[in-house]
Amino acid sequence: MRHKRLDHRFVQHIPERLEPGVLYVSMEYATSAHSCCCGCGEEVVAPFTPTDWKMTFDGETVSLRPSIGNWMLKCRSHYVIDRGKVIEDGPWSDEQVEAGRRRDRAAKARFYGQTPKVEPSVQPGLPKAKLGSWRRLWDWTFGGS
Repeated sequence: MRHKRLDHRFVQHIPERLEPGVLYVSMEYATSAHSCCCGCGEEVVAPFTPTDWKMTFDGETVSLRPSIGNWMLKCRSHYVIDRGKVIEDGPWSDEQVEAGRRRDRAAKARFYGQTPKVEPSVQPGLPKAKLGSWRRLWDWTFGGS
């Protein structure tokens, strides 16, 4: 079941089992997690850092920026969470996803005072073993395989 809204819950620790339709926000660990809004049930983690997502709480609702692009998931869903509303965004091509990843890696390298690496393009469509959510987040954040 697709979710058009996410209720937020401020928690210390992200629970093992995520309730669909709920955005869990841990300020202590500067991260959020929710069950994918497409309804596939996969866990989506968005850490709050200067180079990742920003969370805004207006006293009633939560927004996350930039968009959530679940490129590592089978569903490849893409959406924005704006004041609790889930706004579906169009799909990205493999080339757009790879360009976005390169921009993210370069932004992280600049922020952390490193020289951005020039990396070869990734072959689109190669199957990967299913990784846990935290491992996918680690690999996406730090450029692992």
